Amino acid sequence: MKQIKSHIKIVFILCTLFFVLIGNAQQLETLIDEALTNNPEIQKFELQYKRVSEKVNELNTIPNTEFGVGYFVSEPETRTGAQRFKVSARQMIPWFGTITSRENYVSSLADAKYEDIVIAKRKLMALVSQSYYNLYANKAKQEVLTENIKLLETYETLALTSVEVGKASAVDVLRLQMRQNETQQLKDVLQQQFLAEQTNFNNLLNRDNDIIVNVVDRLMIPSEDFEINSESLALHPELLKYDKLYQSIEKSELLNQKESSPMIGFGLDYINVSERPNVNFSDNGKDIVMSMVALSIPIFNKKHKSQTKQNELEQQEIIVQKRERLNSLEILLSKAITERFSARISYTTQTKNLKQAKDAEQILIKSYETGTIDFNDILDVQELQLKFQMNLVEAVKMYYVQTSVINYLTN
Repeated sequence: MKQIKSHIKIVFILCTLFFVLIGNAQQLETLIDEALTNNPEIQKFELQYKRVSEKVNELNTIPNTEFGVGYFVSEPETRTGAQRFKVSARQMIPWFGTITSRENYVSSLADAKYEDIVIAKRKLMALVSQSYYNLYANKAKQEVLTENIKLLETYETLALTSVEVGKASAVDVLRLQMRQNETQQLKDVLQQQFLAEQTNFNNLLNRDNDIIVNVVDRLMIPSEDFEINSESLALHPELLKYDKLYQSIEKSELLNQKESSPMIGFGLDYINVSERPNVNFSDNGKDIVMSMVALSIPIFNKKHKSQTKQNELEQQEIIVQKRERLNSLEILLSKAITERFSARISYTTQTKNLKQAKDAEQILIKSYETGTIDFNDILDVQELQLKFQMNLVEAVKMYYVQTSVINYLTN
């Protein structure tokens, strides 16, 4: 199990991490490993798997041996003497191969339960990654807002200077100040949202909510996407679980056939006989020992026929459920690929727009030197620049979030 866990984690990390962590930023790989170790949901599934696996030992038994003791209140007289008490022992034995069939059935259930662990680990890795990218985007947006606040402060200084020389009005200064207030408000809201997302992230790692999460300073969309193997979707653990469940039903039917077979019983009765007084013959007071063989046959029991029919219907249900889930996963994969491609297009567009907005900003600054600056234009350009910067961050976040979804589905 540990080897499979390590393999899944390595594949996931290699496909997801296109960036280099800078400074004191925590390695996402380390955080995912911590989550896999500490997350209570993973621990829950692991305990369930161990419990089901342990059930194999429970079934590796035969029915209890029956012992009986009887005392004759009214002692029956026989030729050899009066019967005083009786001791008996009986043991029923299942039909050949029944116990092995039980073990195989429970083992198949354990195999299906193990897939729950694999699925939960994949989901957890995706959730941790997505929460990490949300934290990155939030932090990056706060930095964008901080830069824009400083930029507005610079514009405010220019406006105050222009007011002094009569090239601008006090209204222009007030507009710039109001824009600063709005930008600061957005930053304050983001700070609160960061704390909420940080709490969510720490909960995924099952640690204290107030632990500070350090994220990368900058994420870049790679020049090329890694190749997606859509065929590997058919081997997704959510689908493999249905295969394991189907196999468990096959094992259940084999067990059902074995349990419909007779049971063989062996027994031994011992009867204590007292000697007859005043009588002398060779068998006087001879105890009685009787061996016994029993056969239990379910002649009038329709239980096993009904169980066979139920197993057939359950197998058909599993086939339909697998097909339905495969369709859902294919839709999810197609959507993730499309949205990731859209994020790349948005990233390219926003990069171009941002460059043009900065060029417009430089033109406006040069216009100030000639005394023709228009602060309404400055606010318009600043608003566009802020929009493009925020969209750029959102595009990067969306790219990596959708990448984590693709990794969940195909690796």
